[in-house]
Amino acid sequence: MTSTLPAATGVKVPVQRTAAPRTGSTHRTTPPKRLRSSRPDLILCGLLLVAILVVQGWNIAAYPTFSDDEGTYLAQAWAVQEGRGLAHYTYWYDHPPLGWIQLALLTWIPAYVAPESMTVGSMRAVMLLISAISAVLIYVLARRLSLPRWAAGLAMALFGLSPLSVVLQREIFLDNIAVMWTLLAFTLAASPSRHLWHHFGAGMAAAAAVLTKETMLLVLPAVLVTMWRHSHRDTRKFAITGAITACALIGISYPLFALLKGELLPGAGHVSLWDGIVYQMSRPGSGFILEPGTGSYGVLQSWLYYDRVLPLGGLAGALLLVVTWRWSVTARALAGPALAVAILAGMALRPGYLPAMYIIQALPFLALVLAGGTASVAHAVLRRWRRAGEKRYVTGGRYALAAVLALAAGAYVVPRWYDGDRTAMTADANAPYRAATQWMATEVEDPEATRVLVDDAMWLDLVHQGYRPGLGVIWFYKADLDPAVTKTMPNGWRDLDYVVASPTVRRDAVDLPNVKAAMEHSTPVAVFGTGEDRIEIRQIQSAGTGGDR
Repeated sequence: MTSTLPAATGVKVPVQRTAAPRTGSTHRTTPPKRLRSSRPDLILCGLLLVAILVVQGWNIAAYPTFSDDEGTYLAQAWAVQEGRGLAHYTYWYDHPPLGWIQLALLTWIPAYVAPESMTVGSMRAVMLLISAISAVLIYVLARRLSLPRWAAGLAMALFGLSPLSVVLQREIFLDNIAVMWTLLAFTLAASPSRHLWHHFGAGMAAAAAVLTKETMLLVLPAVLVTMWRHSHRDTRKFAITGAITACALIGISYPLFALLKGELLPGAGHVSLWDGIVYQMSRPGSGFILEPGTGSYGVLQSWLYYDRVLPLGGLAGALLLVVTWRWSVTARALAGPALAVAILAGMALRPGYLPAMYIIQALPFLALVLAGGTASVAHAVLRRWRRAGEKRYVTGGRYALAAVLALAAGAYVVPRWYDGDRTAMTADANAPYRAATQWMATEVEDPEATRVLVDDAMWLDLVHQGYRPGLGVIWFYKADLDPAVTKTMPNGWRDLDYVVASPTVRRDAVDLPNVKAAMEHSTPVAVFGTGEDRIEIRQIQSAGTGGDR
């Protein structure tokens, strides 16, 4: 097909329209240098983003069940907003504080306009912004790693629409924020323009990820691999050195902060960064992940309950990329994400402590390698076997095989994802929490004079209902573990009025003497929900209500 361009002489000269540039043996069009100038990419990314926000945002406050970790991070963000310090109790270096400082910034405006809205359910909405940025970064990164447009869209859909992702990305977890910074680091490291400042920015983003959730340190080698592959040979040393330097200079701010506060090393009368690190490193292991009956095995089953496609398919995709490394351009392009999957999978296999939110860090890389593996298979079926003079029926057979594989995958995935996402968009798992909060707000005569043990998922709710933060409404762990709280309880559990016994409180009370005694010397006055998920409001027998004391 030809078109005409005006020549300098005014004569119209026919010009042959050239094909889009290709990426070597893969026969895939090179992604545009600036995705914002590619209308097809913008349309596809925009449509997928709308779908992800609708699925993740609908019913976000009602499902899944509020967790104690969510309440803790949000309460710490509230403490930052209120100028009370880095935590609502003594900050003891369990995690770097950058994560909830970011939460404080994200929730500042809604908390300023409506302070009573600073609760777990309503503030989950801010996680939609994190999910949106991460999903777009997944698409951009996939294109920068030379995945075709459809495969980049597949990676974005896997990351944002898997039922496992929908459940975990809704929750106020530091891991979700850290993943956003990690994806930004990968995206800058894979920048096609190869500016040095992009690589320095990758180091800064990587540092922000680690200071948000320290376990993201595991993924930094994969960022360096991506940067090595995408940096120019002449400037590679400067790029790598600059990225490492930027990451280290920002990362060292955390121990420097502890040093300036006199809390770097253990000592009498204060917490320390060293003690926090020792605690995290010495947490009791939860067993081998593949051994039935262990805690880690239970965590794995909880992941597979929501979705088997992304975790298992991602591992299979990573294995396929490793096997086809020598002759697959896609495998080499995805070396960084594949290495991240390998590192995170290896750490999960060790018999150490495995939290349920651990897989959040792996979700984007599982999505990328699964999409990349799918692209490799599609290329093998549709392209690799092509020969000059190939019979039409052979070509038709290859395309029929591709169609059968696509239909089989869709028939397996779509019904399962539909059921999982429908549950997330319709179920109400937090009705007991809301009912218990309402009871504590209306049935207790004098909240300001009442002392009650709760988990952190409800802590801010009761603060907004008039209970004294910290010493009136008490995060139940602190009744045994924080000297600032225990010294206000000379009589132990007898100085308390109520225990709001959520599943978390009932589970962990066995290791907390004051909480355990309060549970044993109390009787239920209201119960909301049934079974293991019920919430009991228990009045301590030796104490009256707050209004009677």
